[in-house]
Amino acid sequence: MKLNTDTDRVSAPPAGTPVVFEAIVKQQALAATYNRGAVTIAPHVVYTKHGEIYVDALTIERDGKPPREAKISAFKVAGLSGLRVTPRRFEPSELFDANDARYDGVTLLAVDR
Repeated sequence: MKLNTDTDRVSAPPAGTPVVFEAIVKQQALAATYNRGAVTIAPHVVYTKHGEIYVDALTIERDGKPPREAKISAFKVAGLSGLRVTPRRFEPSELFDANDARYDGVTLLAVDR
């Protein structure tokens, strides 16, 4: 992993990081608790920002309900508890752009199209 600045350094990855990597590689949804609510997400990219690890994902369900609109949201990996890979597979969303400038030089892993 190439780091651009000292502020991008991550001392120790959150415990859920390998689970997120597995879900991206297998293109399987993740289930977790985030901000005290149950979420099911389709992870598309893991990257660093301000020394933290984030995953941008398409929200499939929040508290058992589908979102009103499809969008890619950022989740701090350290904030996802009870993280587990589900059997539900997903196709990469057209809303995800791996070439977006915010991922330049900080991407750890992204879905293949």
